[in-house]
Amino acid sequence: MKKLILICGSVLFTYATSFAQSWSLDKAHGKLGFSITHMKISDVEGSFKNFDIKVKSSKADFTDAVIELTADVASVNTDNEGRDKHLRSADFFDVEKFPTMTFKSTSIKKVKGNMYAVAGNLTMHGVTKPVLLNATLNGTGENPMSKKTTAGFKVGGIIKRTNFNLATSTPAAMLGDNVTLVANFELTKD
Repeated sequence: MKKLILICGSVLFTYATSFAQSWSLDKAHGKLGFSITHMKISDVEGSFKNFDIKVKSSKADFTDAVIELTADVASVNTDNEGRDKHLRSADFFDVEKFPTMTFKSTSIKKVKGNMYAVAGNLTMHGVTKPVLLNATLNGTGENPMSKKTTAGFKVGGIIKRTNFNLATSTPAAMLGDNVTLVANFELTKD
């Protein structure tokens, strides 16, 4: 009986995973951004210019999706060359030691309508921590140019920079601890 249950379970798993669709980032229509408070009086915004997202999902509503994001930390851009160089240094991201930031989802739950809660592990600056992000599925349709199925998302959340050992010697009066993440992107079905 145990053998039959294992065989049935294996067949069901193979059946379910064989219908998973792969989705890739449309790099022309994606932005991975952030903002942080400076001196408690203004927000500084930036983005990572080089990043990639891969998604596998067998459901049209993406509730079973597995998401993997990878970003080249050296591609950080705040539209200020001096600040960007400082952010790449050992004072902040230390891109020589930690060139990549990753996010891997652990669960996706539909909250309401097209809004989701996405849990996962964020690895940055050599530290991995669980994070919870909010996601909105803006819609899915056929791209009239490529004729490929495309889905649009907006994802956001707040992380604490000190949880990832980023600029821990910088006082909160100079640089806020909360970093707001915002990503807007389109995925194309492979």
